[in-house]
Amino acid sequence: MREVFLLFKHVFAILITAAIMMPLCVISASAEPEPVTLELKSKSNILIEASTGKMLYSTNPNEKLPLASVTKIMTMLLAMEAIDSGKISMDDIVIASERAKSMGGSTIFLDTGEAMSVHDLLKGIAVASGNDACVAIAEHIAGSEEGFVALMNSRAAELGMLNTCFKNTNGLDAEGHYSSATDIAIMTAELLKHPEILEFTTIWIDSLRDGKFQLANTNKLIRFYNGANGMKTGSTGNALYCLSGTAKRDDMQLIAVVMGAPTSQDRFADATKLLDYGFANYAVKQMVTAGEPISDVAVEKGLENIVATAADEDFSALIPKGSGGNIRREVTFYESIQAPVEVGDKMGDIILYDGDIGIGSVDIVATQRVERITYGTMFMLLFREWVGISM
Repeated sequence: MREVFLLFKHVFAILITAAIMMPLCVISASAEPEPVTLELKSKSNILIEASTGKMLYSTNPNEKLPLASVTKIMTMLLAMEAIDSGKISMDDIVIASERAKSMGGSTIFLDTGEAMSVHDLLKGIAVASGNDACVAIAEHIAGSEEGFVALMNSRAAELGMLNTCFKNTNGLDAEGHYSSATDIAIMTAELLKHPEILEFTTIWIDSLRDGKFQLANTNKLIRFYNGANGMKTGSTGNALYCLSGTAKRDDMQLIAVVMGAPTSQDRFADATKLLDYGFANYAVKQMVTAGEPISDVAVEKGLENIVATAADEDFSALIPKGSGGNIRREVTFYESIQAPVEVGDKMGDIILYDGDIGIGSVDIVATQRVERITYGTMFMLLFREWVGISM
């Protein structure tokens, strides 16, 4: 009877785990604050917490709208991914093409044949919203702007950006070029996974060309909002005024996306209201740390009788302030673990609960290798023991 009970408990734990698993092992928890209506002037907006992806507030978040230079978030994301993969480097020198020079709107005034590093082009995109810099870096990565745009749309599909279509790298008005507040939040959160980008998005005043060309950030939150660390403004006749504004306080990273605001002042006011609402009402609490030792577990038929284990990844919970949170964790190991065991093999689960409700889980993995014992090994061990005793 006991064996049946243990089997049922093991199967139940697996089913619960499968049902509640979420990307990044992060989740919102506890009772939500009372619903509020913020007085916002933008057509569409959204506020999310970056690590959990939890939406905290929104207005028409999935409406397809032109996004102007907020497009450049995807351009910067692909550039950072190319750098991280080793395809390009920050020190690469890019030669500006005639096409790059021909871009209108916001530019860093690249001249045909001018040489500039990837580092400085990224600075020109993040700070001064250089349309020409976008084309130059796109041609460097993909060979052409058209090829790079195809990569942008492919990456958007991979990220689940269901209401987005890119027609260019910089957001200049083009028929069929659109996104949604939700999708912009998704790609912003993905860009934040590359912390090196903050070197550029947190700049207020800087320069290019050995100080000869001055830069001033178009994102006024960087100077005037506590904790602001990015991300990108945008404005055209069709898009009106847009912004993906990011800010971090006390380990909580918020993303406020504003689309179709009537004026530049309105977009910053809306983003400020959204961010203020998030920081006033929510906090992030880390419940599990990657690599955190759990406990030794018995191993059958191994050269060692036990194996050390640890949590495989971080787990954070988004908790409404004032709720206190009622989050607990339950450790469940597999009933029978047999050698061989490799480093990283799953040994069980840490299941997280908010009260009695499961909110997520983290794998428990082996941190050492345990070889399977064989008859030959057993004979050798017995022989060594016998020799040792006889001596």
